[in-house]
Amino acid sequence: MLFSIAMILIVGMLLGWICQKVKLPSLLGMLVTGMLLGPYVSNLLDKNILQISPDLRKIALIIILTRAGLGLDLSGLKKIGRPAVMMCFVPASFELIGIILLAPKIMGLTVLEAAILGAVLAAVSPAVVVPRMVKLMEEGYGVKKGIPQLILAGASVDDVYVIVLFSTFTGMMQGQGASLIRFVNIPVSIFLGIMVGLLLGTGMAFYFEKVHIRDTIKVLLLLSVSFLLVTAEDHLTTQITFSALIAIMFIGIGLKQKREVVAQRLSTKYSKLWVAAEVFLFVLVGATVNVHYLRHVGVRALLVIIGALLFRMTGVFACLLKTKLNAKERAFTMMAYTPKATVQAAIGGIPLALGFACGDTVLTVAVLAIVLTAPLGAFMIDWSYKKMLKK
Repeated sequence: MLFSIAMILIVGMLLGWICQKVKLPSLLGMLVTGMLLGPYVSNLLDKNILQISPDLRKIALIIILTRAGLGLDLSGLKKIGRPAVMMCFVPASFELIGIILLAPKIMGLTVLEAAILGAVLAAVSPAVVVPRMVKLMEEGYGVKKGIPQLILAGASVDDVYVIVLFSTFTGMMQGQGASLIRFVNIPVSIFLGIMVGLLLGTGMAFYFEKVHIRDTIKVLLLLSVSFLLVTAEDHLTTQITFSALIAIMFIGIGLKQKREVVAQRLSTKYSKLWVAAEVFLFVLVGATVNVHYLRHVGVRALLVIIGALLFRMTGVFACLLKTKLNAKERAFTMMAYTPKATVQAAIGGIPLALGFACGDTVLTVAVLAIVLTAPLGAFMIDWSYKKMLKK
């Protein structure tokens, strides 16, 4: 396993650096590293590290969500109001509807199979979007109108919404039927996640004020609490649950509201953690990609992905109607809300593992969506934000 870790870091950072030199996002090099080192090409990664790959990817996600919460300015978000709420559900719903309309005609799927494919594809990737929106906030681009805050908040809730829909559709495919409680759980889990996060964040702010400890210890405490929240969500057997990922982000928000100076210092610490976490996240996502499937992906899969993105961008446009954003700012928001990676890598293979007839198709389209949209979306954000947003 030590050899695998060394290869992930050395090759991942090297190819990431090469991509940066040729004006491509570094995550593209990391994705390629995972494909080359993974079981479908050279098979150089230890099987044990591949087995814990979902947990390592989740740790990376926890780091970027906490970092986002510590840097999120709610005052900018409050100025936007209604669109901030709409961004959490409307773009994903538009994309899901688009795939349900397109996939049966283009790929020959049933409506339910298309719904499962749509639920896999409809999530935006926090791994791509969150670090870039944090960077925009740090540099001051679009902050006055709350653009990065809007995208940050929407991307976090968007994933929870889509994952719950995916669980519902797979349950229907297995004959469990559509349960009303599953849909009721979507807003409830988000609300409970916000409340739990704010409560813990406020409590930790009070503790840090009374007990003077090093910032490194504070980071370790934050990480430990985040791991416990994720574990608690995974082991809950009740019909109504809470969203651990939302709670984790709101711990950072609650901490910033009460102890802003501490939040700024911890945000710097998390930025350093992200350097390593980013490499592991995207290399391990790349390692899940079966390059042999890519050979069988035809124009039809590409058409479905492009059509789905157009529906998604239309949904973002609808959310931004009657806002003060100008044409360039709206175009940037529509473009920045398209990258896919984390959720697709996490759930794209589940239909195949469950033995669904559409399993191969879902996995193939999910992989192609990652390969196309993650580097392209990251590149477009990095290339355009200084041109399209006001500092």
